[in-house]
Amino acid sequence: MAKKRKSKMEFRYYKMPEGSAILALLGQKWVQTYGRDIDYLHFHNYLEIGYCYEGEGTLVLGEESHRFTGEEFTVIPKNYPHTTNSDPGTVSKWEYLFVDVEQILGELYQRGGNIKRRDYMLYRINSRAIFKKAERGPKIAGQIRRLLDIMRDTEEFYLEESKGAVVELLVNIARENRESKGVIDLGGKITIPVARAMDYITLHYMEPLKIEELADWCHISETHFRRIFSEYIGLSPLEYINLVRVQSACNYLKNTDEAMADIAVKCGFTTPSTFNRNFKQITGVSPSEWRKRPENYQQQLLKSWIHSEQGW
Repeated sequence: MAKKRKSKMEFRYYKMPEGSAILALLGQKWVQTYGRDIDYLHFHNYLEIGYCYEGEGTLVLGEESHRFTGEEFTVIPKNYPHTTNSDPGTVSKWEYLFVDVEQILGELYQRGGNIKRRDYMLYRINSRAIFKKAERGPKIAGQIRRLLDIMRDTEEFYLEESKGAVVELLVNIARENRESKGVIDLGGKITIPVARAMDYITLHYMEPLKIEELADWCHISETHFRRIFSEYIGLSPLEYINLVRVQSACNYLKNTDEAMADIAVKCGFTTPSTFNRNFKQITGVSPSEWRKRPENYQQQLLKSWIHSEQGW
């Protein structure tokens, strides 16, 4: 029997501006027909906050599809598969904020050192995705529009102002996720375990990781975890862990002159030989070869069904 071809999944990564934990995508570029010639989902490396001013179409969040008609907002945790599709022949106007939640909460709780409180707030922010009419969530909708305007106007000290505004917004997102009314629970039987595992891998890829440990974290059996992870992502859990580790290694190779052995350890590889083997398997070249031509980074990370692109 022929093996069933897995659906494509695209990883769209963004790089934060220097000195900021917020990236704003604003203006005329985002007035467009969304989803042209795209029949697959994507996910991001940061929390995505979107505001729809006008237009009609379908927003796909994990396993669910929802209609948007203008004056709605979305809050989509990192690693949650989704896509936006305008109705044929129509144009939609969206604007977006990408937020490095870990950095912001790390700074917020740094003085008090309340790690458990930070982790709990992070869990609440990432526990659900929100898709809501602005009139049904006026407080969050207003804070999103205010933050978009701060990033648009770039008045003196706007970065300092944006930090305060985004903390207020994250607090209310965490509060919103305490309630179930009007909030889409994305996971069902697949999305939440997979997203939880991906979040865990993001935080712990540099440590020894066992698939059994990931399954326990998701509160499901190891066999079931392996199956749903592979079905949804198109990679086995171990393949995805190695992909994350190699991506991290690429950043070290590009931005530092650290020794290969040190980079291997920092990225979770137990031996240099394991590092070299996995790096070449994923990128097609050795770490030393890649270091000589880092401009090819994203083009070389296309081996799996997870297709990697910088932004939109």
